Amino acid sequence: MASPPIASGSGIIQSGEIQNDSVRVGRSWFERVWTNPIAESLFAVLFPSDCRICSTPLVSISRLPVCQECLDGMLPITGGVCATCGERLFSPYAVADGHNYSEPQCGMCRRIEPLFARAAAYGSYESGLRELIHLLKFGGVRPAANALGRMLAEAITRLEPEFPSEGVVVVPVPLHRTKLRQRGFNQAEMIAHAALKNNPARDRLRLCPGVLDRTRETASQIGLTSHQRRENLRGAFRAVQREVVQGREVLVVDDVFTTGATVSECARVLRRAGATKVWVATVARTLKISAQHAEIRPLEDTDESTEPVPLAKAVGI
Repeated sequence: MASPPIASGSGIIQSGEIQNDSVRVGRSWFERVWTNPIAESLFAVLFPSDCRICSTPLVSISRLPVCQECLDGMLPITGGVCATCGERLFSPYAVADGHNYSEPQCGMCRRIEPLFARAAAYGSYESGLRELIHLLKFGGVRPAANALGRMLAEAITRLEPEFPSEGVVVVPVPLHRTKLRQRGFNQAEMIAHAALKNNPARDRLRLCPGVLDRTRETASQIGLTSHQRRENLRGAFRAVQREVVQGREVLVVDDVFTTGATVSECARVLRRAGATKVWVATVARTLKISAQHAEIRPLEDTDESTEPVPLAKAVGI
């Protein structure tokens, strides 16, 4: 039964309008109360929680159990890195004039041409950033995907000047169905969704998570050499939506770039499916950390006469 109208000085007001106004007033009051410092302190007392990275008591209301100081400490990579794969460069002689390299490259990319055009990562896979990625992957803290997505968006921004005008197809690295069932989500896909929301040029980025399929589970990559990693991943992916990438440039996205074996195998499969070029963007990348122990020698003291060998030939693309 409808509620009767209520008379007022300016006319008739339906009771439903009064209820809606009451709800709006209540929400406005709640938002004002729970977003001021006193309320946040009270929240910390009533609902105690610690930062999942540094264990500092949290005093801010957030779905992500990580303090702002830890988030602010997750800085982008700085210093000299390889223009192709993003590896740390220790030597000032990283570029060989005789090879006509316009940008600095690591020794591996000079010797073996990668299957991807360029890889960019936001930060180094260590400390707080590594813990945040683990919170999402192994702790199931899904709100972490938003923070990681903002970082991935920054990595993508570094590549965008080289993207074609028609844009690129964004392909997250897939999980095997068994791992997907266990985890409940694909972290690469979740981070990619968040990244595109934070990217001003998202109209040029078409997210297509179903392009690649992981056909088999692979053994853990921990402790394996680069060659063993490549062999471990050989045949682990297949293109199931070839028409999506044929004649297009593709951006492969993932959470972490370690040796590059995973994204290289994805690039190999995508190129066989008809992709014209493959780019790579990740949240984090493992970097050489023993710079102070690295032996820096002039290029002329090393044997750099070997011409670059396309990895496509090395892996049989």
